[in-house]
Amino acid sequence: MQEFLIAAKPDLQSAREGWLKALAGERRLSAATVDAYERDTRQFLQFLTGHNGGPPGISDISDLRPADLRGFLASRRADGAGARTLGRGLAGVRSLLRFLERQGLVNAAGSSALRAPKQPKSLPKPLTAVDARRVVSVGEQLAEEPWIAARNAAVLTLLYGSGLRISEALNLSGAELASPADTVLRVSGKGGKTRLVPVLSVALQAVAEYRKLCPYHLGAGGALFRGARGGQLDPAIIQREMRKMRAALNLPDTATPHALRHSFATHLLGRGGDLRTIQELLGHASLSTTQIYTGVDTARLLEIYEAAHPRA
Repeated sequence: MQEFLIAAKPDLQSAREGWLKALAGERRLSAATVDAYERDTRQFLQFLTGHNGGPPGISDISDLRPADLRGFLASRRADGAGARTLGRGLAGVRSLLRFLERQGLVNAAGSSALRAPKQPKSLPKPLTAVDARRVVSVGEQLAEEPWIAARNAAVLTLLYGSGLRISEALNLSGAELASPADTVLRVSGKGGKTRLVPVLSVALQAVAEYRKLCPYHLGAGGALFRGARGGQLDPAIIQREMRKMRAALNLPDTATPHALRHSFATHLLGRGGDLRTIQELLGHASLSTTQIYTGVDTARLLEIYEAAHPRA
């Protein structure tokens, strides 16, 4: 990590260095996250130096008030920091204070009482219907071995055709989707919540083709989707294949496996599907989570309007 001049007294500098080492060693946070927390807390200490009229020590932050932290966030906002940056900055300061509190050096209650800045909700980025069909087509898969190409197409078809998360698709057992009569899946989603999702005939056909070509026995005791060596398929493999297809098919960077789930919801809504049904199919606990797709649909309508209307 690059060395910086820290605006703090030696006792606080030493404690902060111990916290950063604990982040990297004990908690095994990524180098990028540790660097971000280092930068955020350095900016916080610089703020306190001006706020208190001198470099702070542990005694100066032993009982920080929410007002002190709000002042820090206000100063960062005045410098142009957005909500996400402010939220991460507050998280870094809280982590440092909780570390010091565990050592009996400070009281972190003030930071816990402060609400983080509200984060802006970004709209999901679905694929167009044409691009989604290309992505799930076995003919567009880039794997050289036919059974692996069929496997990838089957997984992606389930993500788009049934709105599954990639983890949900890859956790299916070999006993599932073994018959043309298996038109409904019982899926265990986030928080162990179970839901029923329909399986399109095209998805059943894709899985049947994969079953026919797969060199491994697909029984109830193992996973349905297998890796090249026979173990359960790793999500990173599908994500990597999707990256390859993005380049080959000239798709945007937002074309990810999860974007197929977004596409499932958006295309259903665009064809007249009601929000309550889509909520159940996606396994969302709250309707407000599903309602974000209405924003996607509205944005798409405006794009079409502006492109097509002669006076737009």
